Amino acid sequence: MRIDIITCVPDLLTSPFSHSILKRAEDKGLAKVVVHNLREYGSGKHSNVDDYAFGGGAGMVLMIEPIDSCISKLKSERNYDEVIYLSPDGELLKQNISNELSLKNNIIMLCGHYKGVDERVREHLITKEISIGDYVLSGGELAAAVLADSIIRLIPGVLNDETSALTDSFQDDLVSPPVYTRPADYNGLKVPEVLTSGHEAKIQQWRFEQAVKRTKERRPDLLKNKEE
Repeated sequence: MRIDIITCVPDLLTSPFSHSILKRAEDKGLAKVVVHNLREYGSGKHSNVDDYAFGGGAGMVLMIEPIDSCISKLKSERNYDEVIYLSPDGELLKQNISNELSLKNNIIMLCGHYKGVDERVREHLITKEISIGDYVLSGGELAAAVLADSIIRLIPGVLNDETSALTDSFQDDLVSPPVYTRPADYNGLKVPEVLTSGHEAKIQQWRFEQAVKRTKERRPDLLKNKEE
């Protein structure tokens, strides 16, 4: 998989893709993330990529021309399955979206900044809009990193234990059950006996029951969605 991220603040994305699972995915040749500096497509002496909005109002808006130029160049080099704009009013990111996107080959992510982008970008260049939550960030860079992480970790071979991603929270509309590690007894605080029993069927049943219980307590909306 290849993910191209378009941003006017590329330095914000240096660290997220240089460590841990995302770095491992690239080292294995399973995923490649390429960050493109939108200012390289800007105009004028200062490589401008933003301007005031027609009609007035506070804040600057990313212009259509540099964005179109960057996307057009990328599309001339390969085919893309999706061109995603990270926006507060996009579709709320959920596990099923990450699952779907993990099956794609090439994706472009556009990071908004300032007061957003020229509406013509959204109308004619974007295929999907995604939000990571009902709040506003200074730009779409952190949202792009979150989305990329949620996608790449699902690619077979990225995680050491390939079943790990399949048992994550939200994969089956349930949050994950409690987990424990050694020692089994810490100052009188004991691990549930079933987990040290060695009885795999009973352990799996316990985990399922705990996942349902925890979901009812903490995220009952997930069970409601499942029933619908």
